[in-house]
Amino acid sequence: MAGMTSTARPFLNRRLAGFGTTIFAEMSALALSTGSINLGQGFPDTDGPQEVRDAAVRALREGRGNQYPPGPGIPELRTAVAAHQQRRYGLSYDPDTEVLVTAGATEAIAAALLALVEPGDEVIALEPYYDSYAACIAMAGGARVPVTLRPHVEGGASFRLDLDELRAAVTDRTRLLLINTPHNPTGTVLTRAELAVIAELAVERDLLVVTDEVYEHLVFDDAEHVPLATFPGMRERTVSISSAGKTYSFTGWKVGWVTSSPGLVTAVRSAKQFLTYVASGPFQYAVAEALRLPDAYFTAFRDDLRAKRDLLSAGLTDAGFTVFRPTGTYFVTTDIRPLGESDGLAFCRTLPERAGVVAIPNAVFYDHKEAGAPYVRFAFCKRVEVLADAAERLRKTFAH
Repeated sequence: MAGMTSTARPFLNRRLAGFGTTIFAEMSALALSTGSINLGQGFPDTDGPQEVRDAAVRALREGRGNQYPPGPGIPELRTAVAAHQQRRYGLSYDPDTEVLVTAGATEAIAAALLALVEPGDEVIALEPYYDSYAACIAMAGGARVPVTLRPHVEGGASFRLDLDELRAAVTDRTRLLLINTPHNPTGTVLTRAELAVIAELAVERDLLVVTDEVYEHLVFDDAEHVPLATFPGMRERTVSISSAGKTYSFTGWKVGWVTSSPGLVTAVRSAKQFLTYVASGPFQYAVAEALRLPDAYFTAFRDDLRAKRDLLSAGLTDAGFTVFRPTGTYFVTTDIRPLGESDGLAFCRTLPERAGVVAIPNAVFYDHKEAGAPYVRFAFCKRVEVLADAAERLRKTFAH
């Protein structure tokens, strides 16, 4: 037929054939079409600090960043990132050779994997994993090897890493460990003891490590975020990634960064320059100022989110869910089996009509779908009144 394109194979590269529309797009569309409260996608419903917004406006008006910023990022932001790593963790990085600014952490992960992974290399990722991990490993031609965080209910419900399982997953083909802590979606924060074992394994097997630390400032209770790069032998083999979106509630600005040794930063920059090249010019100046906010800002932000975690967790518990109380991030994972349900995907697709609330099924973050089937994730980075309304809707729908 005229105008039709004929091809002997599908349009989409086979490496991405298994990746359709993201679950976040599907559930956000469902929230809009049903008028439901969206506790699915992880973005706040209020903006971050006024002084940081003012800094972005000032940069725009003064013409800073309106044209292409430098490829590695503006010097002010690279210097601020290095100062942050030194002040918070005692990690010393050269702003000129060991810091790279990216279009959010998502691009940093993509650039790191495209740069460091050859076709056939194995990449170990903690399962459940943020959905871009799988796609980026596939685009690099790597083989994804999931190590599953297992649910435990004794001593408080939580998901934990089996270090023996991690050790057993390493083979002669393993190139890289992809570690996320604080962990999305489970809310687990790896302990210093767990990280020490991971570091020893990486050194012993000569592995590279990419760490996604975007929730570094969102840890609660007695949890502590410890960068893997602080352990012996790890600074020179670890690509540490973070961003401004989660810490300052400006997820639309897409300002992230990489810190690592010069050779690794050069490799990641070589891939990154052919993705976005540069991004978020004026926002880079604003984030440089944000990184210099006093400790009181981070404390207040964390305390606010902890209260919101407790509010939503109580509502979910009252509604009959088993709640895995997170010690990090702004997500809470629940088990729906006490409600007489077992299929999280089906549950989330019907939840808007049943309760007027949107959540995310954890199964989409697993290779072992059955392991994640009964778990559902809710975001608590919303206004208190929104969370209270959602909790009440869930109580009315499920509580007996």
